[in-house]
Amino acid sequence: MHTNQQKYAQTAFRQVSAIKADENKDKNYCDKYGSMSHKLPLLIRTAGLAQAFAFMQAKEETAYDDLLTHLAEAVSWSGATSGSTLAEKSREEHLDGYILLTRRVTAALIWYKRFAESVLDVKATNNAGGDE
Repeated sequence: MHTNQQKYAQTAFRQVSAIKADENKDKNYCDKYGSMSHKLPLLIRTAGLAQAFAFMQAKEETAYDDLLTHLAEAVSWSGATSGSTLAEKSREEHLDGYILLTRRVTAALIWYKRFAESVLDVKATNNAGGDE
């Protein structure tokens, strides 16, 4: 049996490593994915989970959509099989569920931040532009 942290780490490492191995993912994509991985926890804390997800969807960036989808897989929230359904769940959950989902996403994001640095070589200070 694995802890939630181990599951998040395994899932994030597999997903981020797949990005690195994908020849179709250029440096700009990796920078945007990694940059949002670093910024999203603060955005969640300041604006809330639903607003943070809405912000990501409004940007219409493939890297952001992929991060949302990766988070949906990592947190394994009931009925959330894609980034758009995860965002929808964040808007529809009752308070207890919303708090739990926020905690799970925040816990999983720690691993995406770490692997963005170690696998994609995207530092917290990198700015892919257009994120503001």
